[in-house]
Amino acid sequence: MGYISEKVKKVTANAIMDMKRQGERISMLTSYDFTMAGIVDGAGVDCILVGDSASNVMQGNDTTVPITTDEMIVYARGVARAAHRAMVICDMPFGSYQVSEEEGVRNAVRMVKESGVDGLKLEGGSEIAQLVEHIVAAGIPVCGHLGLTPQSIHKFGTYAVRARETEEAEKLVADAHALQAAGCFAVVLEKIPAELADRVTRELRIPTIGIGAGPECDGQVLVLQDMLDMNIGFKPKFLRHYAHLHDDITAAVGAYVADVKARRFPSADEGY
Repeated sequence: MGYISEKVKKVTANAIMDMKRQGERISMLTSYDFTMAGIVDGAGVDCILVGDSASNVMQGNDTTVPITTDEMIVYARGVARAAHRAMVICDMPFGSYQVSEEEGVRNAVRMVKESGVDGLKLEGGSEIAQLVEHIVAAGIPVCGHLGLTPQSIHKFGTYAVRARETEEAEKLVADAHALQAAGCFAVVLEKIPAELADRVTRELRIPTIGIGAGPECDGQVLVLQDMLDMNIGFKPKFLRHYAHLHDDITAAVGAYVADVKARRFPSADEGY
């Protein structure tokens, strides 16, 4: 059980923006299924992100590019059903909004309608600002995403830190302001220099959510399976492990296999 007990009040986009104004840090984690989302929600996280990282974590793809809108809706629907307090935000996957603004709005409405999530996240800056305006006008809260944008991996060719150089850094700042003006309620800053993230955080009225962007962002996000150390070998500098479930689960499954092989499970008391 988490610290949530009796009356549960749903976290909204306005509540997230209020947290910045009040100086309260914002916690966000990914989830992709009903069971894990229920645990994360009960533990008190503010936002659950149904990330297109499901392409990697749940499907075993090398990038986030292959995952489809239909697949994201299935993952998001289970998470939305489990989250009674946390705001649930779903990534719009690659290809769902890049073709045209009309198609982007149509897919945004469909994703919210069919999954029940509370908002959507889009990668990109000024080039998607008008689309963000239209989605927000349709009544859907939007979170932006700048810095390392995994959907553009084929363009960048690397997952290295972004915006180290002055020109790219200034564009990122301008993009952040453009997303704010378009109506985003928050923006994720991924793998950018801490000093730049601090500047963006101070300049914006809306919250920044960092991942590999230093300690001065208004909130932080991690992939759940990463922070639980379920993905052996993935240890970027920004990741902190809060458990070691790969070892624990391996040991538990190994003990089960041993008990079955040795006829110790089930016992006479575990039958009908």
